Amino acid sequence: MSIRKTNLVQGEYYHIYNRGNSKQKIFNDKEDYLRFISLLYISNSKESFNLYDLNRDTNFNIYEIERINLLVDVGSYCLMPNHFHILVTEKTEGGISKFMLKLSTAYSMYYNKKYKRTGSLFEGKFKSQHADTDRHLKYLFSYIHLNPIKLIQKDWKEKGIRSKKEAIDYLNGYPYSSYLDFAGEERILSKILNIEVFPEYFPKKSLFVEEILEWLILR
Repeated sequence: MSIRKTNLVQGEYYHIYNRGNSKQKIFNDKEDYLRFISLLYISNSKESFNLYDLNRDTNFNIYEIERINLLVDVGSYCLMPNHFHILVTEKTEGGISKFMLKLSTAYSMYYNKKYKRTGSLFEGKFKSQHADTDRHLKYLFSYIHLNPIKLIQKDWKEKGIRSKKEAIDYLNGYPYSSYLDFAGEERILSKILNIEVFPEYFPKKSLFVEEILEWLILR
């Protein structure tokens, strides 16, 4: 049995990430992305759930479920074709591990059934990075939300961004992260987040956008 390099401690902040086995895609279409995002919301509870039963009513909105006994607080997230990033802090002891088990198991079952496959979807257990300084934690909000830029310019960090406007426009049109929630768009998906338990780095939406622009310029 492998031992986790980072001990997950209640009250601390962690960057959680994982990717597809052998770097394979884990999100192939809009339905896949939206399923994982809905699982970010519904998996965050000590209570069990059956997403199949919930989805049988086509008019049912999963985000109307009032969750109790949350496992973690989510600060930000971003989904990419073959990996994901989530910034979290535990609400209960062992909350991150329980949350990630529910999330990855539910999504793997959905994915394997949809694509008629078997075996592990993810590359082993999820990875975790402790944000042990205020500077590192603040940086993660930019790092996580800037990931989609790689989809339009893979080498932007090495060679610099070609067009800041193109990059910002792309982020403003990318629905599979919490960027839009920070940038000021009103979305029901914002219920996934509980940024009140994280430091108030961006008391105004404009400050978040300025931070993103600054990182684009610096690279």
